[in-house]
Amino acid sequence: MELNEIIEGCYENSRKHQEALYNLYAAKMLGVCLTYTKDRDLAQDILHDGFFKVFKKFHQYDTSWSLQGWIRRIIVNTAIDHFRKTNRISPMDFQEAVYLVGSYNNAAEISKTADLSMLINMLPTGARTIFNLYTIEGYKHNEIAKMLSISEGTSKSQLSKAKSVLRELVTKYYER
Repeated sequence: MELNEIIEGCYENSRKHQEALYNLYAAKMLGVCLTYTKDRDLAQDILHDGFFKVFKKFHQYDTSWSLQGWIRRIIVNTAIDHFRKTNRISPMDFQEAVYLVGSYNNAAEISKTADLSMLINMLPTGARTIFNLYTIEGYKHNEIAKMLSISEGTSKSQLSKAKSVLRELVTKYYER
């Protein structure tokens, strides 16, 4: 089935076409979800909730937009909504980070070939969320602050701390 046919079918709420769209983008979007949570089951819940919103709002999709980009935006917003409901960012997040930096001493646990996403996932939830929103998604601190109901200063502080912890982790696991 071609993409144009899938899109047309989704405009008509065809379950067959919605399933085809899901199958086309689910793996990529699960990867996006996993940047916001360490829990694979929760990431799949966010993915499913996000695709439910995609199908519900498909009439708003403009074919001049990137379909993948439009779906990604909905998935990220779904992850943010989940984060907002279940987490609060606090300076205590980084007491956990200090523990994490020192907790992987065995090279078998994290090898020199470990990818950066593994290290990002070691960040506390709040810091990881802000890091992803700022660095990967391209949001500005004032936008992040509004999304997460925090101050702009908290967003900046958490990003700075996240980068600092990531530098330590990169030094520890890549520069041996």
